[in-house]
Amino acid sequence: MNKKLNLQNIIITVIVSWLVLFVFMPNLMIIGTSFLTRDDANLIEMTFTLENYIRLFDPLYAKVMAHSFYMAMVATLLCLLIGYPFAYGIAKMPEKWRPFMLFLVIVPFWTNSLIRTYGLKIMLGTRGVFNNTLLYLDIIDKPIRIMYTEYAVMVGLVYILLPFMVLPLYSAIEKLDHTYIEAARDLGASKFQTFVKVILPLTMPGIIAGSLLVLLPALGMFYVSDLLGGAKNLLIGNVIKSQVLNARDWPFGAATSIALTVAMAIMLFAYYRAGKLLNRKVELE
Repeated sequence: MNKKLNLQNIIITVIVSWLVLFVFMPNLMIIGTSFLTRDDANLIEMTFTLENYIRLFDPLYAKVMAHSFYMAMVATLLCLLIGYPFAYGIAKMPEKWRPFMLFLVIVPFWTNSLIRTYGLKIMLGTRGVFNNTLLYLDIIDKPIRIMYTEYAVMVGLVYILLPFMVLPLYSAIEKLDHTYIEAARDLGASKFQTFVKVILPLTMPGIIAGSLLVLLPALGMFYVSDLLGGAKNLLIGNVIKSQVLNARDWPFGAATSIALTVAMAIMLFAYYRAGKLLNRKVELE
């Protein structure tokens, strides 16, 4: 018994030490840096200031943040519209086919997302596979310019993040209690009414979880915007990268990171509250 307790204490100590050293301390350093002043010679000057956070309300950066949230939300909506029917179809397949289909969903994770983004450049380029196919089929007369546009960034975000939407949705749909669906049909509800009144509310936790898993990473995927969107389609991650690596303004880059982290924390709290409200509603019903 004592040996078991000692082993548990060692494991807990290792985990806590790891989290403190590699999670808590780096984040604490970023928070501290965000309140300091930029120095051209030493990068950081030990002078307290709130200027870095005030700069976030500058119209230039506010516009980039608003555009970033817009891009992330549209990408999330597209992933939901594509992922929900896909997840529903997998959940309705015979059980012997479901593991294989889920395997196909997970396979993209085996390749680095940066490499897959470079692959999209080959697909979407003016002389890429997509345009060459359309030209060969005489559907278009000249290549369509897709690269370095907002549409290319959307395609990249959806392509990379779609599995994060499909997996939570599949989990929620697969656990559906079909007695509710049968009861709705017995009461004369149409397929559309059954979906809106029964299936959609019951799978809402999966929708919210999948949306957060897509929305949060989409805000910071600067390399997708860099490679596919050009300078006119920036995400918050691009601002952080440019401030830290190019402008060498570590305090402002840290402040932007903290602002993004706070926004994500608010969204996670909203998810937590929405989950509790949904569970309470189900219990009352």
